[in-house]
Amino acid sequence: MNRRQMIAALGATALIPTLARAATSPADLRGDIAILREALTLHPGLYRYASPAEVEARIAALETAFAATATLDEQYLVLSRFLATIRCGHSYANFFNQRKAVTSALFDRPTRLPFSFRWIDGRMIVTRDASGTGALLPGSEVRTINGVAARDLLARLMPYARADGHNDAKRVSLLEVHGDDSIEYFDVFHGLLFGAPRDGAHRLDIRTPDRRERNVTVPAIALAARRAAMSPAALSDEAPTWTWTMRADGIALLTMPGWAVYDAKWNWRDWLDVRLASLSGATGLVIDLRGNEGGVNCGDHILARLTTRDIEHEGYVQKLRFRRTPATLDRYLDTWDDSFRTLGVGGADLPDGFIARPGAAAVTRIAAVGPRITCPVAALIGPVNSSATFQFAAVAKRTGLVRTFGSPTGGNRRGINGGCFFFVRLPASGLEFDVPLVGEFPTVPQPDAGLLPDVAVAASADDIAHGRDPVLERAAAWARSMHHMQA
Repeated sequence: MNRRQMIAALGATALIPTLARAATSPADLRGDIAILREALTLHPGLYRYASPAEVEARIAALETAFAATATLDEQYLVLSRFLATIRCGHSYANFFNQRKAVTSALFDRPTRLPFSFRWIDGRMIVTRDASGTGALLPGSEVRTINGVAARDLLARLMPYARADGHNDAKRVSLLEVHGDDSIEYFDVFHGLLFGAPRDGAHRLDIRTPDRRERNVTVPAIALAARRAAMSPAALSDEAPTWTWTMRADGIALLTMPGWAVYDAKWNWRDWLDVRLASLSGATGLVIDLRGNEGGVNCGDHILARLTTRDIEHEGYVQKLRFRRTPATLDRYLDTWDDSFRTLGVGGADLPDGFIARPGAAAVTRIAAVGPRITCPVAALIGPVNSSATFQFAAVAKRTGLVRTFGSPTGGNRRGINGGCFFFVRLPASGLEFDVPLVGEFPTVPQPDAGLLPDVAVAASADDIAHGRDPVLERAAAWARSMHHMQA
């Protein structure tokens, strides 16, 4: 089997030889995989969707393919394809944790599409045109890109997308371009697999909202242009990234595109408290979480104001795979809290080689806080919700305190991995990948699926073309009707 055949075995075909041949030897690259193999012994969900024998066979194939790579492009693709097979939404070669040199080499290329889009029933639907041509009206369908059918392009990219279990809706959502993240999943893997277009321009076949077929040429853009199209709030860690709007119908709309506020310089708790305290007399509160993957459990701050008694988190237990990290591995593990290196010390042995997380309460609680919010509360959810927002949706549905509208969530009812992380640095390739350390496992069997909304609503291409948001309007209509019933 030659080098290309080995790489193709893990799916990294049509690679773009834009980087010089790596200075590392196959032996050095095999050393990277030896580190990966040891690091994965810390992963609590490694065998959640595959047997030890299946995982070992995949690592062996990865080692062969990785050692045969000649460029950083190939190494990143081969590693990413393997990590996706773990079926853990928090295990990937994180764009934001790579060294600057790697980020520049892999992610800052003039290959990006100059528009935002969503996948609706396998069709690429434009949501915003940043091409400067005015040719891509919202609601237009992009049928081919440089001769590749959009459906085929999506199929090529799917094996590189991370998600929990077989919840492919999350994978599809990652492969959209929303314009609210400085490095988008689609941009990275589309650029690496398909490369820069001829003459720096993408050639598109589109169908306009009025069903006319057109050929359109748009510029391929680089990372700086993508970031220039983002809102200032999305690029700042000092200004609030959430918005609060009081509508004419008395509905307060709280839009929360992210809960990654670990080191935010604005006081999100005070910001939220002031606005929640203003709801007296409001018709209802609608919380838009559709673009929110998770982060801090900010939703608990809202749930605490909706209940008269403490809310118990129940149905899942936290498990680990290690007591202390191996000394041979420590130098390759970065983290923000070195106590993670002894995370399992004092934990009781559990079946199947697990360790109980020390100090983890059997049942955790959200303490009720006044004054209580009494107006109807709805949340808009979807496949992006896969970590803290998945947990919020689960509590919302179980308690009935919040009615959910939209599409099935990401995440997985079989449990997710997260909480604490190591950033594993592979010295030969220079690549990094994330390993979550805490696994949540259900106390009773659960399906391999996300959470269903209380009310299923989805936007169509026609809705996008006409600027309608049927999910929001359905939730607002419900809140108004509940308010009138309570009056």
